[in-house]
Amino acid sequence: MTSPKRNSAMRRRLVSAWISTVISLALVLLLVGVGTLLMVNAKAVSDYFKENMQVSVLLKEQVQEEEALRYETRVASLPGVRSTHFVSREQGVEEMARLLGQDFLDVFETAPVPISIDVNLEAAYVSTDSLEVMKATLAESPLVEEVVYQTSLVDALNANLQKISMGLAVLVALLLFISFVLIANTIRLELFSRRFSIHTMHLVGATKGYIRAPFVGRAALQGLFAALLAIILLVGGLFVLKDEFAQLFQIFQLESLLFTMGVMVVAGVGLCAVSTFFVVGRMVGYNRDKLYAY
Repeated sequence: MTSPKRNSAMRRRLVSAWISTVISLALVLLLVGVGTLLMVNAKAVSDYFKENMQVSVLLKEQVQEEEALRYETRVASLPGVRSTHFVSREQGVEEMARLLGQDFLDVFETAPVPISIDVNLEAAYVSTDSLEVMKATLAESPLVEEVVYQTSLVDALNANLQKISMGLAVLVALLLFISFVLIANTIRLELFSRRFSIHTMHLVGATKGYIRAPFVGRAALQGLFAALLAIILLVGGLFVLKDEFAQLFQIFQLESLLFTMGVMVVAGVGLCAVSTFFVVGRMVGYNRDKLYAY
């Protein structure tokens, strides 16, 4: 007959093992959630950087501000133009002074900085071909001296978008595989102490399905708790980082966060249930010698 003291000690060990398993699973699911969130928002992040890339339209020196403002209105109405920003000579001089120092500007008799218009395009128009067309359109005006943008930055954004998306997809798949392996090993260790009970149930005629059902149900519940803990950690981390990356967090949509949470819950419950299904199935097939071999 088992003593109450021994039963109490066994319950404490089971509770401790259950908690440690939940924490381990939650940390793995947190990595899955971070990878999924980045993958889902990869295009949105790319669009954010594209739409913040500026095309600078430098006007001729003799152009007056009234003419420049009328030209800015025409530019703002062009297809693909997201926003425009008028930079007067005074603003340009102040910015140049901050960059190069006032002493450098004192050598000029007149302001060396022309009136300019900073143009932000919609993300779909930030490609090499579209920018060349936009550049030609802007340069058609007799008021324009030069149209400038960073070609290397545009090429890098477009070239790396697909690579980043594929890389994140591979990362999430790898994390899911690692999760499955870790969960299987953790559950195997947790169920190892019950191998004799499982074997006894099999000897008295219980089917594999009957034996598996309670274990799979408990594992699914365990995976749900782990997923909820991982979601709390993910949301908490996002709130901590929000102040540091306020502009970047503006592109994250609620739908993408809810989708990520759903992936974490499905991954936690599904991986735990599937792992337990196979682990219990293997233990049911152990013979007497294998049970005592461990």
